[in-house]
Amino acid sequence: MSVQTKEADLAGPGIGDYGELEQVLPDDYAPLLDPKETMRGLYAAKRLIEDRLCQELNLTQVQVPLIIDRTSGVNDYLDRDGSRTPVSFHIANDFELHPIDAEIVQAATKWKRMALRQFGMRAGEGLLTDMRAVRKDYFLDHDHSAYVDQWDWERTIRPEDRTLDYLQATVRSIWKVLKEAEALLLERYPVLGEAHPPLPDQLEFIHAEDILAAYPDLPRKQRETALLQEHPAVFIYGIGWPLADGLPHELRAADYDDWSTETRSADGRPMHGLNGDILVWNPVTRRRHELMSGGIRVTKESLVRQLELSGQLDFLELPYHRAIMRDEIPLSIGAGIGQSRTMMLLLRKAHLGEVSVSVWPRVLERMCAERNIHVLE
Repeated sequence: MSVQTKEADLAGPGIGDYGELEQVLPDDYAPLLDPKETMRGLYAAKRLIEDRLCQELNLTQVQVPLIIDRTSGVNDYLDRDGSRTPVSFHIANDFELHPIDAEIVQAATKWKRMALRQFGMRAGEGLLTDMRAVRKDYFLDHDHSAYVDQWDWERTIRPEDRTLDYLQATVRSIWKVLKEAEALLLERYPVLGEAHPPLPDQLEFIHAEDILAAYPDLPRKQRETALLQEHPAVFIYGIGWPLADGLPHELRAADYDDWSTETRSADGRPMHGLNGDILVWNPVTRRRHELMSGGIRVTKESLVRQLELSGQLDFLELPYHRAIMRDEIPLSIGAGIGQSRTMMLLLRKAHLGEVSVSVWPRVLERMCAERNIHVLE
């Protein structure tokens, strides 16, 4: 496998080509729930997940912005290469006397960390948001939409909590909640369990370096797909630092997750990264399916290190980054859990558009309709 092929797999999500997508969409799909029952099940699971996340992680639900000031530096750029930019617009206000240049959020990752201080969250306390965003630069396929909904959460931690053990314990708590939501839906709609097996009780935790060692000739998405054939639910950690082949498992933004801090594997090998993703095998689409991305956040030391590696040291002049450098906002751990992604999986759907309303190109609507996949409008 060429380096160019691997590099092409590092950043943009989704398949990226409708000809290829047409080959992979299931052609034997039959929805198990009609649209009305789908919405009933969706909101029952949503209420459970929000309540149980608050209980398991000691979170309080709070309001979250859809629009932010462009100069704040708190918008999420999702990656390191600058390829995914936010929707921006100008608010003239009082005939341009006090205008605002604004952006639609792409995720609330940075805002959440600053909000911990605003809401007075002490160590071990955190916040949960019902976040809505727009990501205009996504390729729109069966599990990527320009409209994004997430449970974006963040929790204040102590310096001694910045460990892999703490990260893994937190991820296990989240998995427990997702399994409870699945159990609720399987009890309410037995047909969901008759068609496909339930999620595994436990996640497998695997460092990106070990996945590369197992599949050295495959690009990232193919490595993940191969891994999920053996372990249908995994947490891949250490995403962002260059691996043994000189490339990261995936490009990650430099200013929120800590992907550069050195850690140790269980057998003592030096590795890097305190972040990761929950991935599962989706039996309906027969593809990899990402549910969550996040981790322990940067310190001022790792922020500078990562901005230097990404060539973005100028970010240190932005308010969010200055707040980290001045120790004005707390250390934290956090993540974004895809709401529609989760519901698509738990309700055994073939397309995000069956559980959320967005815009889709006509070419995608056509190929979905031909396969009995009917998106909401």
